[in-house]
Amino acid sequence: MTRAQLLADDPIWLILIKAVVLLLLGAVATMAMIILERKIVARMQHRPGPNRVGPNGWFQSIADAIKLPFKEQIIPDTADRKVYFLAPIMSTIPAFLAFSVIPFGPEVSIFGERTVLQLVDLPVGVLVVLACSSMGVYGIVLAGWASGSPYPLLGGLRSAAQVISYEIAMGLSIVAVILYTGSLSTGDIVDAQRGGWYFFLLIPSFVIYFISMIGETNRAPFDLPEAESELVGGFHTEYSSMKFALFFLAEYVNMVIVSAFCTTLFFGGYMAPWPISLIDDNYFNTGWWPLLWFFGKTWVFLFVFIWLRGTLPRLRYDQFMRLGWKVLVPANLVWIVAVVALRAVRNEADISTTTVFVIGGVILVILIGLSFLLPDRQVPDDAERVPVTGGGYPVPPLDLKVPSKEDAKPRVRRRRQTAAVGAGAGADKETEQ
Repeated sequence: MTRAQLLADDPIWLILIKAVVLLLLGAVATMAMIILERKIVARMQHRPGPNRVGPNGWFQSIADAIKLPFKEQIIPDTADRKVYFLAPIMSTIPAFLAFSVIPFGPEVSIFGERTVLQLVDLPVGVLVVLACSSMGVYGIVLAGWASGSPYPLLGGLRSAAQVISYEIAMGLSIVAVILYTGSLSTGDIVDAQRGGWYFFLLIPSFVIYFISMIGETNRAPFDLPEAESELVGGFHTEYSSMKFALFFLAEYVNMVIVSAFCTTLFFGGYMAPWPISLIDDNYFNTGWWPLLWFFGKTWVFLFVFIWLRGTLPRLRYDQFMRLGWKVLVPANLVWIVAVVALRAVRNEADISTTTVFVIGGVILVILIGLSFLLPDRQVPDDAERVPVTGGGYPVPPLDLKVPSKEDAKPRVRRRRQTAAVGAGAGADKETEQ
């Protein structure tokens, strides 16, 4: 039986078990991510990290999860209460819905019932993940607007611009995967990588997707909606207690979703990695073993999220938007055209894949070399031009000299003479009248 037929025959009790497990997976992964992020970043920065609650501080996330629901809920007087309560829910629910189309493993037996480790396999599963990841921005924008404060509103608007920009780059990076698979189903994408992962075949698509998924989840160095130095806390400044916890939960669940989706698209999903697959491919890619490979690959990406936060500084907003619109999107479009052209040439001329990629690599190297040979744009010199910083804002010149008292005396004397001349001219006009 096919994957779709197995899922269609699932009884109600099995569907409920899968749904409950997916909900628990998001909550447990969030608590694990929080404690690991604190400990890993603490190790990178040579500080203790959490070490009080539980053995070596491993129960800190559980303590936070118990504490947040009992904290006082403070609602601003100027807040729109209905939207204020609805915004955290709109951010959290789409994050959990995306789990439903992720294939965690192949066919297994659960209490004697043959099924697949996936809740539902839709023909447009890829679009479902993209839609769920983009729906969360509505909760962020509404949270900023409903708080009745300019600072959360500014953070919400920044997040809207950020998600729109990087959602386009993320969607375009998946086009090459769809072209090679011929399907939008996540299960079909995993099955199509049995002969080789798309990471090796579509490296530009992976690089663009990886950068886009960091910008999509508002994580460092792209966490501009929550720029503490200028926006206090971003869109959730006026939130507390459990509503703040829902925003926190949505952020970390989205990180798990985009990491699992990246594993599905480019790293063979639940397929065993290369050294293990050589031992016995039929044994390690069947049963419950693939569940281990899938979560192992996913946690590698989650570790990279933490690694980036502990090492890279936050980008300036204009740099961030320029990267999305002027680098990622154009590069994506060029890469898609190249993939389509290469596939057309290979199909028509019956050329091997190796020859196609060698020719494409030579052309790419030539184009990169020509880009370095092009002369830089010359800016005409202007004697009256004010020196500017990287952000385009005028600053005082480096040779600025603060005037002393002696330098100020001639200036004061000239100002008094000018005032005296003006007063004399006014007196002459009164005499004439």
